[in-house]
Amino acid sequence: MAVYVKLLLTALFWGGTFVAGRILARHMPPFAAAFLRFAVASACMLWFVRRHEGGMPRLHKSQILPAVLLGLTGVFAYNAFFFTGLKTVPAGRAAVIVALNPICISLFSALFFGEVLKKRNVLGVCLSVCGAILAVTHGRPLHILSDPISRGDLAILGCVASWTAYSLLGKRTMRTLTPHAAVTASCLFGALALLPFALGQGMAATISGYPFEAWASIVYLGFFGTALGFTWFYQGVKTLGAAKAAVFINFVPISAILLGLLFLGEPADLSLLLGAALVSTGAYLANK
Repeated sequence: MAVYVKLLLTALFWGGTFVAGRILARHMPPFAAAFLRFAVASACMLWFVRRHEGGMPRLHKSQILPAVLLGLTGVFAYNAFFFTGLKTVPAGRAAVIVALNPICISLFSALFFGEVLKKRNVLGVCLSVCGAILAVTHGRPLHILSDPISRGDLAILGCVASWTAYSLLGKRTMRTLTPHAAVTASCLFGALALLPFALGQGMAATISGYPFEAWASIVYLGFFGTALGFTWFYQGVKTLGAAKAAVFINFVPISAILLGLLFLGEPADLSLLLGAALVSTGAYLANK
């Protein structure tokens, strides 16, 4: 029972990252927000990996480049897009778009690794794409043919592209590194890559003026949204298997919509709720 509670809380934490990211985007530029998030996450992950595995293993030469690529895709690129998009995109809608991740991972896994897509998987892909279009177009899907997608929506789609790349790279890297070690390495390398860009955006001069809600969001994103969330999720994978644990990810857009309504007052119209339901159902079928 405990593992199911942890997985449900993980989905809640990950839904909350969109709310915390939206708050953080009000107070600082994207690279500063991303660096501070992963500075906290790296410190937490080093503690977790020491507690669970006795310490961070020394990377072999053959592991360094894959770990760097994980940091550049899943941390650097993802979070640059994430905080850029959340400046203008509501938390709930961003979560629905990002929920396309399992669909893209399934498609590219079939393309690059020869994984078989069955009829229900293809149906899941179609449902999820329809759900994302409903959410992005506010229930007017034909408008996508005439109205350009906003820059914020494109940035959130960039999250999907970078996380897909991270996940496909992770399929290779996880063969020689434990999940905790791989996540910790990607956090460290990603934070190092983000630092010069954060300094270039004036982080050193403005960091002392960040309000309490900004620091609370950073701690939430680094500890709950990254370190604890990933630790509990991988515990679920170890106990239940990857397929059963992945089902809980479908609750992320739902929790993001509800938390956005509760904490940010963002509207949850019918098109957004229907889009979230379609994306979640499609993600389940695509990965069943």
